[in-house]
Amino acid sequence: MARSKAHLFKSDEARLAELAKAISHPARIAVLKKLSKQTECVCGEIVDVMPLAQATVSQHLKELKLAGFISGDIEGPKSCYCLNPGKIEELAGRLTDLVATLRKNQEQCC
Repeated sequence: MARSKAHLFKSDEARLAELAKAISHPARIAVLKKLSKQTECVCGEIVDVMPLAQATVSQHLKELKLAGFISGDIEGPKSCYCLNPGKIEELAGRLTDLVATLRKNQEQCC
């Protein structure tokens, strides 16, 4: 089995890759968008609005929670979830830095 070589890269590059991997599925992005429209924790509504099986949605919620994008209880029928604003800001900052770097370097290219 192949071994990850993420440790060979700068810590900021590895961290952005971890965050991007956590949101790399359309279902996870849809979950985050749904939660962003709420003013309080969402209980049980996520599965109802997703075109996926409950078990699949639960797995996506688990990945988002492990990455820190959401908090709350994600087990059972009375599950409740909230966005973690700090993690959203971290992602925004890291993406902004990446885009600025890419734009700057693009100007120097042929």
